[in-house]
Amino acid sequence: MEVRENLIKLCEKINDGHYKITPDCAEYRVFEKWITDEQIAVMMALTSMKPAFVPLIARKAGMSVQRTREVLHEITDIGLVVQVLVPKVGLEIYLLPPYTPGIFEFLLINEKFCIAHPEIAYAFHQHATDSQIEHAPNTPMGAGIMRVIPVESAIPADATSIDNERCSKYIEDNDGHLSVTPCQCRRVRRMMGEGSGDLDEGLCIFMGHVADMFNHTGKGRPVSVQEAKALVKLADERGCVHQITTLHQGETFAICNCQPESCLALGVTQYFNTPGTSKSNYVAEIDKEKCVGCGQCTDHCANNAIQMGQKLCAKTPIVHEPHELPDEIEWTPEHWNTEHRTNREYIAPEGTAPCKTACPAHIAVQGYLKLAAQGRYLEALELIKKENPFPAVCGRVCNRKCEDECTRGDVDRAVAIDEVKRFIADRELERAGRFVPKKLYDYSDKKIAVIGAGPAGLSCAYFLACDNYKVTVFDKNDLPGGMLRYGIPNFRLEKTVLDAEIDVLKELGVVFRCGVEVGKDVTLARLREQGYDAFYLAVGAQKSAALGIEGEELQGVWGGIDFLRLVNSGARPAIGKKVVVIGGGNVAMDVARTAARLGAQVTVAYRRRESDMPADPLEVAEAKEEGVKFVFEHKPVSIEGKNGKVHALHCEGDKSLRCDAVLAAIGQRIDLGGLDLGALACDGKGRVQADAFTYQTAQSDVFVGGDAYTGPKFAIDAIAQGKQAAISIHRYVHPGQSLTIGRDRLTYRAFDKDNVDFDTVRRDCGDAPRQIPGKDAAKALTFRDDRCTFTEEQVKAETARCLGCGQSFVDPNKCLGCGVCTTRCKFDAIHLKKRTFVESIDYFDRPKALPEFVAGRQKRIEIRKMSENK
Repeated sequence: MEVRENLIKLCEKINDGHYKITPDCAEYRVFEKWITDEQIAVMMALTSMKPAFVPLIARKAGMSVQRTREVLHEITDIGLVVQVLVPKVGLEIYLLPPYTPGIFEFLLINEKFCIAHPEIAYAFHQHATDSQIEHAPNTPMGAGIMRVIPVESAIPADATSIDNERCSKYIEDNDGHLSVTPCQCRRVRRMMGEGSGDLDEGLCIFMGHVADMFNHTGKGRPVSVQEAKALVKLADERGCVHQITTLHQGETFAICNCQPESCLALGVTQYFNTPGTSKSNYVAEIDKEKCVGCGQCTDHCANNAIQMGQKLCAKTPIVHEPHELPDEIEWTPEHWNTEHRTNREYIAPEGTAPCKTACPAHIAVQGYLKLAAQGRYLEALELIKKENPFPAVCGRVCNRKCEDECTRGDVDRAVAIDEVKRFIADRELERAGRFVPKKLYDYSDKKIAVIGAGPAGLSCAYFLACDNYKVTVFDKNDLPGGMLRYGIPNFRLEKTVLDAEIDVLKELGVVFRCGVEVGKDVTLARLREQGYDAFYLAVGAQKSAALGIEGEELQGVWGGIDFLRLVNSGARPAIGKKVVVIGGGNVAMDVARTAARLGAQVTVAYRRRESDMPADPLEVAEAKEEGVKFVFEHKPVSIEGKNGKVHALHCEGDKSLRCDAVLAAIGQRIDLGGLDLGALACDGKGRVQADAFTYQTAQSDVFVGGDAYTGPKFAIDAIAQGKQAAISIHRYVHPGQSLTIGRDRLTYRAFDKDNVDFDTVRRDCGDAPRQIPGKDAAKALTFRDDRCTFTEEQVKAETARCLGCGQSFVDPNKCLGCGVCTTRCKFDAIHLKKRTFVESIDYFDRPKALPEFVAGRQKRIEIRKMSENK
């Protein structure tokens, strides 16, 4: 396309010397395909940031007043100028804004125009990257595109603050001149297909004449002071960062409520590693003594300035070097972070607490232990449920990976983390009402079908329902719960506990359609016709694996899972007096203990040595206490029958076991039934294949999780996958959102215990013994769970044993001072401190201020070079 010299001149006029204008630059390309010569002429007749009346504009443009007014209305509607209306005297005043904040944002508010001209979104992105190469490191505080102002609750009471550091001040000053519009940065990301799950709903608050313009043109929604403050409060609850424009000191024409993964202004800071372009006057500081490394601040840090690390004394001291800044060095590409939307590091180089790392859901273990220690049980429950909606269930059946890795276990015995979690959850079960999280979003226009009501499906449904999706869970069984209900005996998990936690999903609006088998009673194709936008396949592995030996067809041979299903459904199968259970895993222990409760003499036959058994040692011990016998190195080869019934099990080496029933608990298999799979594929073991991060299958609207994806694992693994699938589904059903950009990669790593100074740890931690839960006295085996929950005194004693391994650290050079972290901390461990007193640099002062800053920076660079060369 031929270069338009008049457009080059217009770009230079708007640019005002900030960027180099070429036909390939963003500032030219944004206009290139659609702006008319008349529109250029009228814009050239305006002066940057200075108001002008229509007759004067017409005279400079060489056009009639009437035609000039028509063109001004056109370009106002498009989003190229600021219009100021004075209705009482019939005046129209216009001014030419800069590129940012200004023309790029105003264009993006006009969605219809941007759909017709998608290059606008790409040009804005290019403006926030390529155009800032020279500008970003040479921008002083207060002169960036936008500037962070803190969450008001985070501003210290004793700080020397100025009103223009408070959102409320700007809102109150513009009473009657407020307008809410969709977010322009989120819109750019969506139009580029690179959204991070943050939708461009109404989150930007415009003010003054700009607000009046958007309200007049219908592109904004008028709001009152109270409504604007409520929106700011909602943004705080969502973890948004507040930013204001910097064109005039003490004024702003917008408060943007930004998400770091979407915002282009914060993107400049992150892309070029130049915090000064957007930081406030504050820096977050952490009180090491109060911090418990829960990670809530880390997860919400706008600039990845906070990381979780090690708190325990180390043999080799751990040093956290602050991030390098461009103040006195040449800022070349190796200093940038162009992949900032995908490479965030939440864990410090030395690693962090092993408990949080080992948990598949990465629950904030230290955090809820500390809250429990302080008697703040509901807050502890809330913290757990950020990752795990079923703490009462997991408090009874979890495989406790956190305890396996607990550092206290290297001193004496691990903290009884699971028992504390059970106590916290059981406290809630005793309350009149359940804890139901507040819904901060409303996606009720989207319908999601969850297929399978086991732990993965229930978890996915919970997290989607928290954002007000319309979720329907389909399950072929009579009641929801999957393997939690039908595969785990009552003496380990009473179903009243399961039902109580499922009730929370119902309160959130989840609909259960039990007794409906998808693929048989209704197809995926039919559900699509009914308006379902996505599907989560979580059917589990609910079939017993076959033994593959002679005699398996005899009466008295059951698969372990099938046997448990029968018993958990209320049946009492006739298994005779002598029963052999084949297998050595946790399911085998459940089967053996269930059979014992049916009055049988039970022997577990395992093909390898006792030390090779994969079952939880605690469950093995409990089985032995209940009279279950074990034989090892017994590999079954056939089942002998008499009159069509089981008589004996024969094993390698002429070993035989007389029995009336054989219960085979050697594994589970996945059964997808008649599900219409489309492009979905399975591996050789029947596991559904999917992306390991997003859980999306080859059938793009179908996501998978739980045992159907991994094969048989534990409930907590399925629960963790359910949350991640919910995140993916949320992104999938909204066009333009990436399934991966801006997501936590969950790359947790524990610190090196070999570097822990255990001599100091042992000296400081005391020798308090691990608390042991009691048991209800019972004369005979029953199907009731006789394990007692900790008492409150035991909880206090046990939580005191936690070593507090991890803590978070702030890099002051990266912190933007937004204060979001302070709103997430439950321990009063992180606060903002005022470090600078820099106000925004007025637009008309910048022609002098910016060159002075650049010259000063260059001088510092030269001084450093000379110092390093000595």
